[in-house]
Amino acid sequence: MAVAEPTTPTLRELTLRGILLGGAITLVFTAANVYLGLKVGLTFATAIPAAVISMALLRNFANHSIVENNIVQTIASAAGTLSAIIFVLPGLIMIGWWTGFPYWITVAVCAVGGILGVMYSIPLRRALVTGSDLPYPEGVAAAEVLKVGDSSGGVEENRVGIRVIAFGSLVSAGFALLANLKVLANYVAAYFRVGAGGSMFGASLSLALVGVGHLIGMTVGIAMLVGLVISFGVLLPIRTIGTFGTDESVADVIDGVFVHEVRFIGAGAIAVAAVWTLLKILRPIIKGIREALTSARDRRQGQLVDITQRDIPFPIVVGIAVAMLIPIAVLLWDFSHSTVLHGSSTGIIVASVVFIFIIGLVIAAVCGYMAGLIGSSNSPISGVGILTVLIAALLIKLVYGPTSDDGSLALVAFTLFVAAITFGVATISNDNLQDLKTGQLVGATPWKQQVALVIGVLFGSAIIPPVLDLMQRAFGFLGAPGATDHALAAPQAALISSLAKGVFGGSLDWSLIGLGAAIGVVIVIVDEILTRTTRFGLPPLAVGMGMYLPMSLTLIIPLGSLLGWFYNKWADRTGGKVERKKRLGVLLATGMIVGESLYGVVFAGFVAGTGSDDPFAIFTGNDGTLAEVLGVIGFAAVLMWLYKRPQKISSVEPPASSHF
Repeated sequence: MAVAEPTTPTLRELTLRGILLGGAITLVFTAANVYLGLKVGLTFATAIPAAVISMALLRNFANHSIVENNIVQTIASAAGTLSAIIFVLPGLIMIGWWTGFPYWITVAVCAVGGILGVMYSIPLRRALVTGSDLPYPEGVAAAEVLKVGDSSGGVEENRVGIRVIAFGSLVSAGFALLANLKVLANYVAAYFRVGAGGSMFGASLSLALVGVGHLIGMTVGIAMLVGLVISFGVLLPIRTIGTFGTDESVADVIDGVFVHEVRFIGAGAIAVAAVWTLLKILRPIIKGIREALTSARDRRQGQLVDITQRDIPFPIVVGIAVAMLIPIAVLLWDFSHSTVLHGSSTGIIVASVVFIFIIGLVIAAVCGYMAGLIGSSNSPISGVGILTVLIAALLIKLVYGPTSDDGSLALVAFTLFVAAITFGVATISNDNLQDLKTGQLVGATPWKQQVALVIGVLFGSAIIPPVLDLMQRAFGFLGAPGATDHALAAPQAALISSLAKGVFGGSLDWSLIGLGAAIGVVIVIVDEILTRTTRFGLPPLAVGMGMYLPMSLTLIIPLGSLLGWFYNKWADRTGGKVERKKRLGVLLATGMIVGESLYGVVFAGFVAGTGSDDPFAIFTGNDGTLAEVLGVIGFAAVLMWLYKRPQKISSVEPPASSHF
């Protein structure tokens, strides 16, 4: 390898003040994410809000830098993302195995899974970030936020960029606020019969989703739209034939079939697409590992390696990953030793450790790829959780053999515990590569950012258990013993625990997953034909995600892709500073994501503080058709206004004279 001189000036990067600030932001964002995830099954990406807050605070200190701000958002992002562990752990409460969340055990589950996920993401950086053209919408958005807020950049150009981001943010947050005030609706839905069956139409009027669509581009947007058509145009009408009775409304029947049948078909398609994607990226991954080993060897021999290519040395990465297996084995032994499994659990402990080690690497690559496609917020991480718990349950059932009813319940609990650790790997990998993409775009040092990721995992691991325990004592979980009327739904945990019980009880409908797998095979074949014979493609994972996710997401993201495509065509057609015009479009999309994300943090805080689902609701009677009509009209008008502003700004010279 040729000697490379450092190309990035030495800047303050991994600092104590940055770590402490990242930890402080973590406390707020992680708590908000845990509450929101348990209540409605959704979490928000914390990288962009953390970057905004970091810039606002660190600019008051001397010698602050863009890469130091990047470290802050990396820590907060890793910790906030780890809160997705709530999609599994409450299942242990729901099946009656736990009555609370033991602090140190829960900390350990989060920490070992999270650290293993960080280690797995390091060799993936070269394959999926620096050596890939994946869009990484949130990673790009976070980098744009950091760039325009960096005073060391072009001052006039940054001033314009800040205006565009601020404009998009304020409009996005304002629209979300209007929806929470009940001035207009931010979601429209309609259910209808299709012959003997039925289907639905749904759209979340979210400017953040439009921004994500703009950033991911048309190829992924179209693939998601294809998945939507398969699920809602074909599968749902067929699967609902003969299911309409007199006791349930059309909406309840259609929603039930989608959640309990169509989503499992989508999960099967994701499984096939994930395996195929892994096979395709295997060569770049191996190449990335070789380059990491070469870089480490060059540094040991005294050669200079560009700081933007310095990962944590690969032997250390492997050593830490292997070392994590020891506390994992101890956790599994501790979990089983006081149960009916004690004395016959050695086999399933060994099998589970191997499962976590191998499957963890697989899902790290797949989740990283999915996040690169459509962003970590919109990545169907619960779909990965479904596949993980299914494989773990089958393996544990096979290794353990026949058992009694008490033994079956213990095996279900053990499976959920194994899945929780593996899920920690998945959630972190789903976010880490976004952060590393941001780092690449702002000139960060990879090994310092990777250390920050581990620090973020430790912060998150310390905060999540008491928040979970507080939620359990204050509200309880729907379906759990002693749950109250105000119990939190924790929808993913309920689904995953039901799946585990279905495997051990023999009640799971495997034909649904098999049908999805068959559809996935067809999609892979179509994609291969398209990519080999045309300039188009149909990314199988994006199609699978379009099948699995609700229409409210999969319709608006492609809309954003289409708007971004039209905007870029306008930039090409009008000429001039084309790249500057396109960058303003990226900054506008970034602002839409930033505004709604920051507003989401504030809103979650008010929900938690007041205990009300709608703490801002003023026009409480406006929740019918009028609100939906106002929402659609307002959404369309706002989008037209938003996209006209960067067009107007880009036509004004010099940039300093641009005004909103």
